[in-house]
Amino acid sequence: MNREASSRVVDQEAGSTPSTLRAQRLFRCLPYEIDLNPLRIVMAELVGTFILMFSVCGVIASTQLSGGHVGLLEYAATAGLSVVVVVYSIGHISGAHLNPSITIAFAVFGGFPWSQVPLYITAQTLGATAATLIGVSVYGVNADLMATKPALSCVSAFCVELIATSIVVFLASALHCGPHQNLGNLTGFVIGTVISLGVLITGPISGGSMNPARSLGPAVVAWDFEDLWIYMTAPVIGAIIGVLTYRLISLKSRPCPSPHSPSALLSN
Repeated sequence: MNREASSRVVDQEAGSTPSTLRAQRLFRCLPYEIDLNPLRIVMAELVGTFILMFSVCGVIASTQLSGGHVGLLEYAATAGLSVVVVVYSIGHISGAHLNPSITIAFAVFGGFPWSQVPLYITAQTLGATAATLIGVSVYGVNADLMATKPALSCVSAFCVELIATSIVVFLASALHCGPHQNLGNLTGFVIGTVISLGVLITGPISGGSMNPARSLGPAVVAWDFEDLWIYMTAPVIGAIIGVLTYRLISLKSRPCPSPHSPSALLSN
């Protein structure tokens, strides 16, 4: 940080509340400034989740209308590319969580303020619901097509969602808190690849969610909440396990950037 930037930070801190001051200090290690305006942050999460979910709806509906079936690779690629787009679009505003499990996991470990958790989760859920509703209306398909359902047993779906989410969050933690944290402009692409990997792992068993908002949106539109508990609980537990595991096995202490950073985007 140069002298001019340091002076600007001091001036900002002089008129800041304690909570805002803590947030500013958390974000100081990032290579760009994070927007702390609550309305802008909420809108960014809503729009980002909308883009992600509408892209997923689009590839599912388009394949259905063409008389085919959604291939796992197509689904994984769409999810990953959508995340890349969103990271570069709103990562500097809200961190592009897009996923309640990510938001909760970082709040549990003290890096994200609990006061903002309801705002983030509400925005993410509204974004996913609106995207599903509009996608169903535009493509003229049944909302059930967008829902995530266990392909085998509920236990299998729960386990694979938990394990895959923990792997994705573990890899993201290693990426952003480990020796390779300074990837610069490559960060979004690496995160998108991690998301695609998670979808490939979970797709055949659970439908590839790893994101409570992604599953809740279609469930609300279709008004079908059967087995939804799997997708509301397993990703949250998995995200917490992923962060905890990386912290436990880290060989030495490293300064970790704020959870608002783009690498917090682990959702489909």
